[in-house]
Amino acid sequence: MDIRKLNKGEKLPIELLLLADPSIEIVEEYVNRGECFVAESEQQIVGVYVLLPKRPKTVELVNVAVIEKKQARGIGKQLVMHALKIAKTKGYKTIEIGTGNSGIGQLALYQKCGFRIIGVDRDFFVKHYHEEIVENGIPCKDMIRLSQDLVDEKK
Repeated sequence: MDIRKLNKGEKLPIELLLLADPSIEIVEEYVNRGECFVAESEQQIVGVYVLLPKRPKTVELVNVAVIEKKQARGIGKQLVMHALKIAKTKGYKTIEIGTGNSGIGQLALYQKCGFRIIGVDRDFFVKHYHEEIVENGIPCKDMIRLSQDLVDEKK
């Protein structure tokens, strides 16, 4: 599997992006402001993520998604680890990520990759999405915010 930056003018894998975020308007808005990376296997896009600059030296990892038939095979973890490497290479000091309170698998993955919970944005999904989101039988209402420092602790 190869992970690469999506080239300008290349077709956006919108169906895949919509797996992680059901709002096409919101997806298009942050994809236009960020950098989109895709994972390819056998000439097919199987995963995606977006790096979105936030504040000086801080970037947010948004929309980590893997096609359904390839989920639970470590591709999501490879995408997250690739994003960490790219963010460090670009000189960012902090990387943030947010996920829904109902995203049990995502919360586990991000913590396994070194992210720590820093806060909760209460009712984020209620305020910003028109349709109710339910995941794992749980209404998705709150955004769980996580962060990771990218600086070498040895320095």
